[in-house]
Amino acid sequence: MRSSRATFQSRTSRPQNQELVVFWIIRDSACAECAAELDSGQFLTMEENRPLCLTCADLDHLVFLPRGDAALTRRARKHSTLSPVVLRFSRARKRYERQGVMVEEPALARSERECLEDAEARALARARSAERRERMDQRYLKTFAEHIRRLFPGCPERKREAIAEHACLKHSGRIGRSSAARQLDETAMELAVLAHVRHQHTDYDELLARGMERSEARAAVRITVEGILDGWRR
Repeated sequence: MRSSRATFQSRTSRPQNQELVVFWIIRDSACAECAAELDSGQFLTMEENRPLCLTCADLDHLVFLPRGDAALTRRARKHSTLSPVVLRFSRARKRYERQGVMVEEPALARSERECLEDAEARALARARSAERRERMDQRYLKTFAEHIRRLFPGCPERKREAIAEHACLKHSGRIGRSSAARQLDETAMELAVLAHVRHQHTDYDELLARGMERSEARAAVRITVEGILDGWRR
């Protein structure tokens, strides 16, 4: 399998206030942490000269917002704690070109609502809703949520449904779409719940946004995460 490591300019640490970057790859690659294959057209990021899939980089809760609607992009970045720039290498121009940004889905939804006076934005919101319904496997989502309930009986129903929905989006490369999760592997389920807690119940994203390294940010929120998971297991 071809590696795209040499394609990217990377660094050992990210200076304070420097933008996060996600690459829309044009060559097959592989994640250095989980060894997942990354086909051309997927997203990855670089950390200490290593390509990481978005799940391992803790960015898989973000959604891609293509360039083209300046007002929507401006609002989405304003409302999203993390908003990495998405770059893709142009063979014709021999340079990286900006394709859009990745933002938190609630931030994107809020921005779309704010843009509803614009007819084009209203059409975009309808298209995204239709695409979302098409991509959801309702039966698998229900099974996934029920399995989370068995592992974490103290987890509120609404949160179980949110975790399952996030993890089960088709073609997203998220935990819920892995072969292990398709077989309801407990480790994959626990990782999905852990990721939800980290992003939704701690200041983990804020720490990343301020330039803290991923390992340090995880360590900073570990006690809080473990406390919530212990409570949900009861």
